Amino acid sequence: MAVFSSFKDAMSALDRSAFNHNKTHGEHTDIVSRFAYLIGVKKNVFENQYESPDIDVFNELEKNKSARIIRNLCRQRTSIELNYKRINDEMVRDYKTITSSSYMPQDAIMQLTGDGIDLYRFRRNPNEYLIEINRNIQSRINNCKDVFPAWINWEYIRRLFVVKNGITETGIRAAVAFYYAHKEYYPYQVFMYWPDADNYGNILYNDKKFVELLYKWNNDEFRDYSRVSDVNEYTKNNIYDFIEQSEKTVFMVDCENSDPYALCAAIKNLDQEKLKKIQKIVLYDDVHAASGWDILSDFVGIPIEYILIDRLLDHKSLADIKLAAGTCKEHYENHVDSFVLVSSDSDYWGLIESIPEARFLVMVEHAKCSGALKDALISKGIFYCYIDDFHSKGSTEIKQAALIRETKRYLAANCNVNIMDLMNEILTLTRIDMNESEQEQFINKYLKTMKIGINEDGNVQFEIKKT
Repeated sequence: MAVFSSFKDAMSALDRSAFNHNKTHGEHTDIVSRFAYLIGVKKNVFENQYESPDIDVFNELEKNKSARIIRNLCRQRTSIELNYKRINDEMVRDYKTITSSSYMPQDAIMQLTGDGIDLYRFRRNPNEYLIEINRNIQSRINNCKDVFPAWINWEYIRRLFVVKNGITETGIRAAVAFYYAHKEYYPYQVFMYWPDADNYGNILYNDKKFVELLYKWNNDEFRDYSRVSDVNEYTKNNIYDFIEQSEKTVFMVDCENSDPYALCAAIKNLDQEKLKKIQKIVLYDDVHAASGWDILSDFVGIPIEYILIDRLLDHKSLADIKLAAGTCKEHYENHVDSFVLVSSDSDYWGLIESIPEARFLVMVEHAKCSGALKDALISKGIFYCYIDDFHSKGSTEIKQAALIRETKRYLAANCNVNIMDLMNEILTLTRIDMNESEQEQFINKYLKTMKIGINEDGNVQFEIKKT
């Protein structure tokens, strides 16, 4: 039995144990790595394989000027907070400047200078430097919004950097006093603006813990755990074994009862080499459904067969019947022996029972799958998993691509303006005669330089350069 000298040591051991467990079971550390970089956690923590911050994220963000500036400002702030009296003594007794202090990270000073940030003209005491650092962080932190994925609430993260009243003597004294009273609770003892610090252990040992706390501190609740947790190796290995043991595998997807972005992220999250035995993915979609399925082929390296199904009656979709018929055809005509059925609809249990010689693996969603279906699958020894349990880091890119594609389609359909037609129209309306040279000059100066503006109501307006 392990014996710990303090509660802190016990908590640290618990965090290490939990971290190793989470690494095994697919917990992610992308968010905490990015946050750790920005607040100035030391590089050796990223390099330590037993700590959660990822060195690959460190190396990525080192190339990002905006992120690098915030990191170095935060490093300096922490150094002043930790060594305030020593730095103050050096400035008073030895007439040192902040740049020559032995307690300041010299590489941070050099990098900030190289990035065009000058904080180092003479100031009388460390408080004046803290105010200037806080002012710079407050004005620059929004430049790092794109460092984090769009699904996380940026304002919640921003608040951890911006000290309340941090550009006043009163504000910095309050923040320093609170930090010193709770220093052991801060991640790696690095300063952040954390007005309700408590002993949560290491708040940065995985994304799930950090994001849960982040939302809790803001009187909110984080619910989308698929974004911070990956399915465990047991689930992945069952999928790989199912494919490996098959002769031919086909994905049959009920688009009306599945999320295209979750499925796409799930497939991208699997080992692509082990998916090469999959013959194709067949999508059964209703023509009236709002769908993003046509984006799938851009992100998944598996042949896609997209079947759009018309309705005989407006209130009745035929997608489930077509999928069942298509599965039977694939099995009996094309000799497919194994199917990955992507749907949470319990009606497909009849299909599974009607082809007892075929093998099935079922992918469902938490909110849509009934207990009865799961019980039936378990009773028959059919493996099922949740597509929304897969880490959906990749789904952000997929969703953005879908939004951009639909934006282009809408603009093409609703904003199709031909410059030459426009020129002819305005000449007709104004009854002004222009030769070809004059028209070309007008087009180049005014029409080709038009910009798009958006008013307060969200209406798009074309802005023409003033003469």
